[in-house]
Amino acid sequence: MSPKKNPLKLNPLQLKTLTLLQEMAHYPELATPVAETEDLFLSQIPHPHGDHFHIGDKVVSAHDATGLHNPSVWAALERKGLVKGSFPYALTLTKEGQIYETGIAEQILHGSSH
Repeated sequence: MSPKKNPLKLNPLQLKTLTLLQEMAHYPELATPVAETEDLFLSQIPHPHGDHFHIGDKVVSAHDATGLHNPSVWAALERKGLVKGSFPYALTLTKEGQIYETGIAEQILHGSSH
C-alpha cells in the first residue's frame, strides 16, 4: 500500500514553502546539521531579485515563495512538527520535514538559466 498523499493536509502555500525548505537542506552553505539530532538548521532564507530567486542551481518564481516570509505558514509547519524555530530569525527543518513528500518539487523548482 502506498503512503497517503499529504497526510498532514498541508495547504498549497505550506506545501510550496516546505518544498523550498527541503531544497535548501541539500546545500551545506544553507543548512547545518543540529548536534545529536537529524534536524537541519537553515541559516539563510534566500530573497528574490526581480521575479525569482535561486536555491543552489534551481530557480524559483517569487510568487511560489511567499510562504518563506509568512509567519502563519511557519506556525502551521511548526504545529505539524515539520519545522522548529523563531520566525523570522531561526528555522530548523526537522527530520519529519526533510522526508515529507510534497509531490510538487518538479513544479516549482526549475533548472537555472544563468
